[in-house]
Amino acid sequence: MDIGVPIKDWGELDTTRLRDAILRQPEVAWDEDQQRQVDYDVHRRTKSIVLLFASQTWPRVTITREKGWNRLADVAEPVMAEIIERFYPPGGTIIRAVAAKLTAGGNITPHIDSLASFAYGHRIHIPVTTNKLVRFMIDGSPYRFEIGHVYEINNRKTHSVMNASKEDRINFIFDYVPPDVAEEQNAVFVNG
Repeated sequence: MDIGVPIKDWGELDTTRLRDAILRQPEVAWDEDQQRQVDYDVHRRTKSIVLLFASQTWPRVTITREKGWNRLADVAEPVMAEIIERFYPPGGTIIRAVAAKLTAGGNITPHIDSLASFAYGHRIHIPVTTNKLVRFMIDGSPYRFEIGHVYEINNRKTHSVMNASKEDRINFIFDYVPPDVAEEQNAVFVNG
């Protein structure tokens, strides 16, 4: 969603339980769903634990609970609910949720999230692991994310990530479509 600025730092939020649960996931969980890597070449150096997945159809979107839902929903749902309650209009729909790992030394090349649904959903990032050698670029400017903070990025601007470190970078990411936007777009969300 074009939020008028490259990024919003919503400040601190206790995400310890979510962070710990993600870090406890077995390595096999990171490899069980490779749809993002197949569909989007920019994500070929990433791994994902997908909780919610949205179809590519807009404005009729099918939302499915994926394998990561059963393992992480109990800690992810309260965090997402608190963020929505604090910063967004209530009553909307979370259409995507994923723990995304950018492997050590990897990068996500410059791109704009181009599916129609990305124009209407807020893209929220919660850092799980990061370090000083991870650089998130948005609209030509570098940003560093801090653990314990919540960010919204403008995914309608060119963005990329470079992980020059020897450690994986992990963010929990979700997309939230507010009720007024859904109504304006005549969006229909179907649970798959």
